[in-house]
Amino acid sequence: MNPGPLSAAVAQLCQRLTPQVGSRTAAGFAEVLRRLGAPLQVAVAGRIKSGKSTLVNALIGRRVAPTDIGECTRLVTRFHYGTVDRVEVVFTDGRKQVLPFDADGMIPASLGVDLDTVSHLEAYLTSAVLRDLTVIDTPGLGSLDAASVARTESELLGEPGKGADALDEVSRNAVVGAEAVLYVVTQTVRSDDRAALAAFTAATASREAGPVNAIAVLNKADTIVPETVAGSGGDLWQAATLLAAHQAETLKPRVADVLPMIGLLAETAETGGFTSTDADALRQLAALDETTRATMLLSADLFLSWDAPVPAATREHLLTRLDLHGIGTALDLLTADPGLTAGNLRRGLLEASGLAAVLAKLDLVFKARADGIKAAAALASVTALARASGDPGERQRVHDAIEVLLAKPEAHQLRLLEALTLVTSGQVAMPEDLAEEVLRVGGSAKVDEQLGLRGRPHPELLAYALERAGWWRAFASFGATPAQSRVAHVVHRAYFLIWQQLGGGSR
Repeated sequence: MNPGPLSAAVAQLCQRLTPQVGSRTAAGFAEVLRRLGAPLQVAVAGRIKSGKSTLVNALIGRRVAPTDIGECTRLVTRFHYGTVDRVEVVFTDGRKQVLPFDADGMIPASLGVDLDTVSHLEAYLTSAVLRDLTVIDTPGLGSLDAASVARTESELLGEPGKGADALDEVSRNAVVGAEAVLYVVTQTVRSDDRAALAAFTAATASREAGPVNAIAVLNKADTIVPETVAGSGGDLWQAATLLAAHQAETLKPRVADVLPMIGLLAETAETGGFTSTDADALRQLAALDETTRATMLLSADLFLSWDAPVPAATREHLLTRLDLHGIGTALDLLTADPGLTAGNLRRGLLEASGLAAVLAKLDLVFKARADGIKAAAALASVTALARASGDPGERQRVHDAIEVLLAKPEAHQLRLLEALTLVTSGQVAMPEDLAEEVLRVGGSAKVDEQLGLRGRPHPELLAYALERAGWWRAFASFGATPAQSRVAHVVHRAYFLIWQQLGGGSR
């Protein structure tokens, strides 16, 4: 993968500094360079049974991650792009053992090895999605299996290297870790979800995940009872949308957004789990009278036991693939259009899953900003490595080199990400309304969203960008504390660049 311009600039900085630092720091720089040239690493995290592996399968477009509790769900699995499908078992001593996927194309249910000796799994797939993202499936936080949680923390936050150039604990924690987080929640956000989300560092150096590199998914939206959500009007998806918005407020500023989704429906529709045979069975059920259909959909037991032309075994298969809500959605689609083809029915189910919105947000928050996220994470790692070295001269050389890089106009995005991190982490205190504005300007890739004027006409955007640029410049000079002034100058510059981007001053 070719690094973007910001990542390339940080890579050049590491290369220039390597001869000027000690061997430990140089080893860390080598790892930073390797990661700068690799796809963005996105960890799918969350509590046990939240549906993480199901979401992973939907994202990749193949049913490869095991979703039932078993050996592999206790291990961290990294999914990479590869020209040959294979699984590598990586042991704690550095050894690797290659395994094929099983007959169904999934990671084998049993690895045939002692799990206590396993560090993690590396899975390579010919999936186009993985050209841009490395997807990391993690064991559930809150599991009773302490070893599984420890593996998650070790793999995402760092694990010991091997050999003479192995990094010490502080150094490895500065260079190993997911660069972005997709956090999965269900209807209730527990008090420790916020803490668990913060524990997944973006590149470490204790730089916590935030709205630049973290989004959340409200999974299993089909289990929501609409009547319990005020303002839903009894509509399931409206209820899910309202609940997701509430959770976004609860998790702020840890995540950029919370999006509702039905993971099982997305997995089945996106990974080839929905077949023409399934469509034919649903078509037979759709032909039943409305009262019978409604009765069968009251519970799984009734759906399986009610007298119907579709065999019970087929109905059980439909339940495992779609659940009752998905089946009801399919029947509604077929009732509205009895001639619907299997392909169009699959697309209708996919649309009903909410996956498209999640993928769009991934593109907006992660993929479109991967260069900046990776470069910022790398700079945080470089800073932490120099700090951990214990050599004041080395720290100063690294600091000076970074300041020279950040002074360049093309590096402004890094300044903005740094300012956003300072504000959202509480290192720089800001009035709530100004903190919200910093978060908005730094947390989106779309100009109208950065300005808080989504869908507004171009002249209004242009005028507002110039107005806010002037306001933040004045604030930086009069009334701001020194720390606030540093952030204010960055936000002023961001607004001015937006104004230029919109055509301001071009005449």
